[in-house]
Amino acid sequence: MNISIRKVEFSDLKDVVGLLREFAEFENLSEYCEVTEERLVTAMFGPDAVVEGLIALDGDTPIGYALFFPNFSSFRGQCGIYLDDLYINGAYRGQGVGEKMLREIARIAVSRGYERIDFNVLDWNTPAIGFYKVLGADSNDEETHFKFTDEAFRSLAA
Repeated sequence: MNISIRKVEFSDLKDVVGLLREFAEFENLSEYCEVTEERLVTAMFGPDAVVEGLIALDGDTPIGYALFFPNFSSFRGQCGIYLDDLYINGAYRGQGVGEKMLREIARIAVSRGYERIDFNVLDWNTPAIGFYKVLGADSNDEETHFKFTDEAFRSLAA
C-alpha cells in the first residue's frame, strides 16, 4: 500500500461523488444520495464555497474521503469543524487510514485556532462509534438531530 492523504482538488470530484455513493450504500441511504459533481463544484469551489475535503489514495486509487466545514458552539464559545462525512472503502478499514484523515482534520482545525470537531454517527454503526471512542470522542445521547429539508424547508422559507 502507498497511502496518501491530500486536499480534494477540482479534478477529484468525480471520484469523491463515487465514494459518496459508496458511503450512502453502506449506510443504507442510497435513496437520499442526490449529490452531483455540479453541486460539489458549487459547494467546494464556487465563489461562496462552504465545504472542504480530503481524499485518501492508495497510489492513484481513491479509497476514502472526508468533507467538513466550519461551525460554532455558542454555549462553549468555540469555533470548530463539523465533519459531515468520513468514509474509507471497506477493504482499507482497520488500517489506520481513517485515523490519519481525522488527525489531518484536527491539524487543520488547530492551525485556524479552532477547538473542536463535531460529527454525527448512525446509532447502528458500532464500528465507527468504537473507532471514535478509542480516539477519545464523547457522545451526547441527550440531543436529537433535526433538519428542515425538501418541502418543510421550502415552506419554512416561504
